[in-house]
Amino acid sequence: MLTGGPGCGKSFTVRSIVELARARKAKVVLAAPTGRAAKRLAELTGAEASTVHRLLELKPGGDAAYDRDRPLDADLVVVDEASMLDLLLANKLVKAVAPGAHLLFVGDVDQLPSVGAGEVLRDLLADGGPVPAVRLTRVFRQAQQSGVVTNAHRINAGQHPVTDGMKDFFLFVEDDTEEAGRLTVDVAARRIPAKFGLDPRRDVQVLAPMHRGPAGAGTLNGLLQQAITPARPDLAEKRSGGRVFRVGDKVTQVRNNYEKGKNGVFNGTVGVVTSLDPVDQRLTVLTDEDEEVPYEFDELDELAHAYAVTIHRSQGSEYPAVVIPVTTGAWMMLQRNLLYTAVTRAKRLVVLVGSRKAIGQAVRTVSAGRRCTALDFRLAGSRLTPLSAPSSPQ
Repeated sequence: MLTGGPGCGKSFTVRSIVELARARKAKVVLAAPTGRAAKRLAELTGAEASTVHRLLELKPGGDAAYDRDRPLDADLVVVDEASMLDLLLANKLVKAVAPGAHLLFVGDVDQLPSVGAGEVLRDLLADGGPVPAVRLTRVFRQAQQSGVVTNAHRINAGQHPVTDGMKDFFLFVEDDTEEAGRLTVDVAARRIPAKFGLDPRRDVQVLAPMHRGPAGAGTLNGLLQQAITPARPDLAEKRSGGRVFRVGDKVTQVRNNYEKGKNGVFNGTVGVVTSLDPVDQRLTVLTDEDEEVPYEFDELDELAHAYAVTIHRSQGSEYPAVVIPVTTGAWMMLQRNLLYTAVTRAKRLVVLVGSRKAIGQAVRTVSAGRRCTALDFRLAGSRLTPLSAPSSPQ
C-alpha cells in the first residue's frame, strides 16, 4: 500500500518501483479504475497501462477472464487511484493475482471513497492491519511553491484556502447561486483561455458538487455547450432526449457497455465527438484512451455532455485547470473530502467560484461516519460478535 497527498512523491515512487522491477526482469502490469487514470499511469511509467475492467476482461454479468484458476501473468501488479476501487472490483482483482506475485495499491486515502460499496483503501490502511503500507507525508520544496498543492493540504487539514499572492489558485466571490453558475461558465469558457492560453474543451474542466441546481453539472453543461460549441449552420447536430449533440462536444459514457470498442467502453470514459452523420444515423467519439467508438443514434442515451461533471465523476482524472462552483445551493454536499478531491484534480490551476460561507462549510464538514464494511476486521483476523438472540419469555 502506498498513499499520500499531492506533492509528496507518489508518482516518483511508483515510477522508481516500476523501473526497479523492470531492471530485475520482473513482469509488471499496470492498471487504474478509469481510462484517464490509466493513460496518466502509462505516461508516468513509460509502460502500457489499462483499466482494471480491461485488465481482467470483465464480461456482462461481472464474470472475469482472469481469476484464481487463471491468474494474471505478472510478478508485480500496480493499481493507481485505488481509492476508487469498490469491494466487488477489488475482490475480483485480488483473486486474479497469482500466488507469489506482488500487488501494489496506490492512492490518496483522504479523497472521496468509491462510488460502489466498501472503503477498500482505508480498510487496507487500518492501524494494526496485516498489509504493509507506506504513507508519504512530506511535501517537497518544488511542490510547496504550488498554490494548488498548498491549498489542497490546507483544506485536508481543515483550514480555509488562501489566494493572496497565488498565481495558480483563485477565488471569484459570488453569493448568489445562479450568478455563480453564470460566472463559472464565463471563467471556464472565456477568462481562463484568454489569460492562460488553455483550450476550454481539452484543458479546462468544471467540477460541480452536484448535478442539479443552477450551479450543478446539468445546467452548466447546457451553458458551457452554448459558449464553447454553439450551433452553426455548417455544424451537424443531433437532438436526442432533450439534448443536442454536435461535432466537438465533450462527452462521457454513463454506463458500462461491454460490447462497444475493442474491449468495452466503461462508465466514466470521456471523449470528444469527432464526426456526426445524419444519413448513417451515427456519431463517432474519440475517447481519452485514443479509441474511436461509433454510436448509433438510438444509443445516445449512453452518452452525456462532460463540459461539467460532478466531483464524484472526476475521480481518477487530472486536468490542467479546474473550475469549482462552491455555493450554498449545494449545502448538503459540501464536505471536506469533496472539496479536497476537486482541488487535487488540477495539475496547474484552480479557480473557485462562489461564497466564502459555502467554502467554509465545506472545509469544516467531515463526512459523517465511516462506512460499515467489516473488511478491516477480517484483515485483522477478528470475528464480529454475533447479535444475541432475544431471551425467551419466562
